[in-house]
Amino acid sequence: MKDSMKRLTYKNIETFVFRLWEREVSEHTISEKENELLKQWKSHTEKDLDSIHMKESKERILSGLEHYFSSSDSIAVNRFKSYIYKMAAVIILLLSLGGIFTYTMFIKPDVYVAGAGNRIVHLEDGSVVTLLPGSELTVEKSFPASTRVVDLKGDAVFSVAKSKTHPFIVNAEGFSTKVLGTVFKISQSGKKKAVDLYEGKVAVSSSGVPVSYLKPNQKWTNFGIAHTTAIISMTSDKTSGKKAFELLSLSFNDVPLKEVVTILEGNYSTKIHYPEEIENKKITADFTGGTFGENIESLAFILGLEVQKKDNIYTLKK
Repeated sequence: MKDSMKRLTYKNIETFVFRLWEREVSEHTISEKENELLKQWKSHTEKDLDSIHMKESKERILSGLEHYFSSSDSIAVNRFKSYIYKMAAVIILLLSLGGIFTYTMFIKPDVYVAGAGNRIVHLEDGSVVTLLPGSELTVEKSFPASTRVVDLKGDAVFSVAKSKTHPFIVNAEGFSTKVLGTVFKISQSGKKKAVDLYEGKVAVSSSGVPVSYLKPNQKWTNFGIAHTTAIISMTSDKTSGKKAFELLSLSFNDVPLKEVVTILEGNYSTKIHYPEEIENKKITADFTGGTFGENIESLAFILGLEVQKKDNIYTLKK
């Protein structure tokens, strides 16, 4: 039933409802299917209508037509009133239906939600989205336009149909991914965001940090910290099959020192000591291209401190 209703244009809906009303008041036979459809429309619409407003609308329509009849012809007037009340109800219903169907069919975005399992969504441009459990994809009715834009909550794998002239943009929670045609995965867990690229190229944008451009087998992440961006290379050992990770770039923009140190320690398997009183000092730095030792020297320079190293432990001191 829903599919047949969707195929009706606004004009056809309007004509169909009036023809149903015409047959109802003239006591001509209304088919069982037509009667069921009219009942469904009424049940979805009349429950949201204000009863006082509906009554006043009927009376205004009736009062505009009563002058055509003499007061002495009470039987005709009463009968006509009955018909007019029905007509007024249908007009109000039709206007409400028109708004509902217009919004649902032409304006309201399509929302796809994955329950306990994965859900595969085929978009009109040929792209395929695999929503992972609990994820939600929102697609505007205008899709695909000159720029193909969707909104994502949660995790999903995208296989984007290639187009050199129509970029595909995924607006996630706090960052966006722009592609022309590729396969990638977006992961979102609390504040931690990540994009894993399998094929093609993507550009990842996040507030407060430079745009990151990924190549296949690379990963973008913010490590769960705002104004932080990193690119990690992911390779597999041909013998063991285990994945190896290498930090290719790391940038911070106004990030507290204690969070910068936590990321450095976690990715370089080392320990960094620093004066406790400066743990909340904001750091802006780009640790790209240098060795870990060179990056620590750069951090110390920003803080105005000296570096001492013993075994695999770095100490920043005045």
